[in-house]
Amino acid sequence: MAACVTTYFEAGRGLGARIAEHNATMMAEQIRLRRRVRMPEYYFAKHFDNSRLVKASDPVRVREMRVFSAAVVVLFSLIMVYGLQHFDAIESSYHVESEKQTLDQLREENRQLRLSEAELTQPGRIDQMARQLGLAEPQPGQVIFSDARPASGAPALAQVAPQAPAAP
Repeated sequence: MAACVTTYFEAGRGLGARIAEHNATMMAEQIRLRRRVRMPEYYFAKHFDNSRLVKASDPVRVREMRVFSAAVVVLFSLIMVYGLQHFDAIESSYHVESEKQTLDQLREENRQLRLSEAELTQPGRIDQMARQLGLAEPQPGQVIFSDARPASGAPALAQVAPQAPAAP
């Protein structure tokens, strides 16, 4: 079926004239297309007045829509929870990888520092530097070991006192 189309230039004519003209053109086209088999198409203008219609409530349809809406909400919630957990797991794995790289860097830095410490604390190197500064080994009698103990009333640092062996 063809529809009746109104253009800007046809607006001056009445609806009946336009329908009649459209019917005539459709009839001519049908004759040409169907080779002398006449099957006319006519369009009639029919006006419906729906202003007095009132929509009746359908409790079954309302219940179906509520159940459907609840199901969609539950499904959407489950999908969102799954998605959030999935993206959180991905983010956690990135964080773990970042922490592993940091740990590897810190281990390498610790290894470098231990090598540096071992190099700096070599006795031969320390002896060579002391000789360059003009230091020599102490002569016998230069080193004095102090056995003096502080007075009992004076404050002292925490000490471990050896215990007397228990008699068997």
